[in-house]
Amino acid sequence: MWTLIKKWRIQRDEMGLLFRAGDFAGLLGPGTHLYLDPLNRVRVDVVAQSEPFLKHGKLDLIVKSGALQGRAEVLEIQDQQRALVWIDGRFARILGPGQHVYWTGLRAVRVEVVDIESPRFEHADRKVVLRSKVAAEFLDMGSVNRGNVGILFLDGRYVENLEAGPWAFWKGVADVRVVEVDLRDTVIDLPGQEIMSADKVTLRMNVSGTYRVFDPRKAVCAIDDFRQALYREAQLVLRTVIGAREIDTLLADKEGVSSEAIALLNPRLEGLGLQCVTLGIRDLILPGEMKDLLNRVIEAKKAAEANLITRREETAALRSQANTAKLLVENPTLMRLRELEVLEKLVSTGKLNVLVVEKGLSDRVLNLI
Repeated sequence: MWTLIKKWRIQRDEMGLLFRAGDFAGLLGPGTHLYLDPLNRVRVDVVAQSEPFLKHGKLDLIVKSGALQGRAEVLEIQDQQRALVWIDGRFARILGPGQHVYWTGLRAVRVEVVDIESPRFEHADRKVVLRSKVAAEFLDMGSVNRGNVGILFLDGRYVENLEAGPWAFWKGVADVRVVEVDLRDTVIDLPGQEIMSADKVTLRMNVSGTYRVFDPRKAVCAIDDFRQALYREAQLVLRTVIGAREIDTLLADKEGVSSEAIALLNPRLEGLGLQCVTLGIRDLILPGEMKDLLNRVIEAKKAAEANLITRREETAALRSQANTAKLLVENPTLMRLRELEVLEKLVSTGKLNVLVVEKGLSDRVLNLI
């Protein structure tokens, strides 16, 4: 209800902004204020000083009046500047371009104006600022993982490599892009590769390898997707190496295939900033009929080897017997000892049956006994 006399009560942590007919007329401190206002032209806006920064639709008029002197500070932040604000010793906010006013009486406010001509945000208290919820409004933020490197582009141009750790850039200064590249040895798989050998046998193989990035800038700038390029180059090299070998040579020397493939692949990868460390055949799958044929060949080969070994053993046994017989003929004493050994074995059985078919043989046997 409108009255002739208006009253406003200002608390100790508040400030009154007095307006007459829409024009700023001054500040009102703590206490009770009465105004005779028959024409309803007096207005008082009460603001809390516990919120250090003064926000008002007619802030420019309040500043120009000079009434804030001694009670508040006025900041003029230019387009190429930002302000970092600490309140009561704690980081509170970032201020953008424009006019800002903060009270000086109730709370301890510290403002640091920084130049943003250099887009990257660097500060002694950077970790504290980046952890703040308000930082994302003014900063592009991110982090490079351990073992990786970040390739920094500003407005599409390469600038530098970023080491592992957090990074931040002022928004609106430049178009920021950070491409993260893993510098550790990385596994690459080439499954289900169908390749024809020199003797026209179609093979299906699974190949695995490892690679590393030795020049991150080349890896990112030389081609749109260096992993896909590595995959394609490895496929071409494997076809070259395996296509020049027959199936028997391939099966017998897989390590040679790997060494030759790496030797051919690395010169192609050098321009991409990559290096192949290992490349090996994990699985080699033959067509069904070729597998059966090879099994039969291996079976026949093993049978021939077993037969050859048997013949060698038989030959060696016969040769040993022939040498023994010759030795016995040339040494009667050895013959006599041999006869005694045979007789001893016969007697040890406990039963001896002698069948004499030759004249005089019984006399010789009796002589032996």
